[in-house]
Amino acid sequence: MTRNLAIQFGSLALKNPLVAVSGTFGYGFDYEPVLCPEDFGAIVVKGTSITPWPGNPPPRIVETPSGMLNAIGLENPGVDVLIEEYLPRLAARDTRIIVNVVGKTVDEYVAVAERLRGHEAVDALELNISCPNVDAGGMSFGTSPSETERLVGAVRDVTGAPLIVKLTPNITDIAGIARAAESAGADALSLINTLLGMAIDVEAEKPVLANVVGGLSGPAIRPVALRCVYQVRAATSLPIMGLGGVESAQDVLAFILAGASAVGIGTAIFRDPRLPEQIIHDLQAYRARYDAWPVGRAHQ
Repeated sequence: MTRNLAIQFGSLALKNPLVAVSGTFGYGFDYEPVLCPEDFGAIVVKGTSITPWPGNPPPRIVETPSGMLNAIGLENPGVDVLIEEYLPRLAARDTRIIVNVVGKTVDEYVAVAERLRGHEAVDALELNISCPNVDAGGMSFGTSPSETERLVGAVRDVTGAPLIVKLTPNITDIAGIARAAESAGADALSLINTLLGMAIDVEAEKPVLANVVGGLSGPAIRPVALRCVYQVRAATSLPIMGLGGVESAQDVLAFILAGASAVGIGTAIFRDPRLPEQIIHDLQAYRARYDAWPVGRAHQ
């Protein structure tokens, strides 16, 4: 028997818990020959800034054991191109659309939120306060509770859209940042973003990435991500989107047991674009056996 995979993620009703993670799925259209964007419960589009960002110079991606380092630098065409070219196409999709918002200053985050205010295609905003490979903004907000509170509060003042705050693992106390986001008006959290890392070319005797450091993603970071979700679930009542190294339905269920309601998949899609379809199939098999999602049961 096929079971309904629907979940509630804060105020958002998702048809299934699987979410395409920002930065790994673009706007969804390039995958369409092999993967339908509507397979996901939600899509988080590329990080979007108030003006176009060129990103970092190449090389900016390198494969590592059980993972990948990237230093893309949040390259994107800016919010006006998103509104004019991409959102009209995304609006026709039977899935939730979440816009990942980036900036170098609080005012830039606020400006993007204001431009998107009331747009019918935007179901929620994800505030990226955790990118490790930009020179300003990004992770500098997400490593300070006071800065997190200041940024989230400023965006909360200009939009009624659900606010998801994306947290960094590159910090001693991730629960403290989660509590700061909650107190400032966040509606949900997503975690984790990438871990800071680097690779060195021994023959060339220099770092592989032009940016020197980048964000580590993939299955290598999954144990860290699960730990962070577990800790944040114990520290806050906000809904959580868990992400980091998901490769199977078992991984999705592990994040749900740790306390997540929705679960993101990203780097694994590069290796196997059809993987989300298999995960959905396997989650159907799980739901055929069990009456409810085991959200947070690892805490019992």
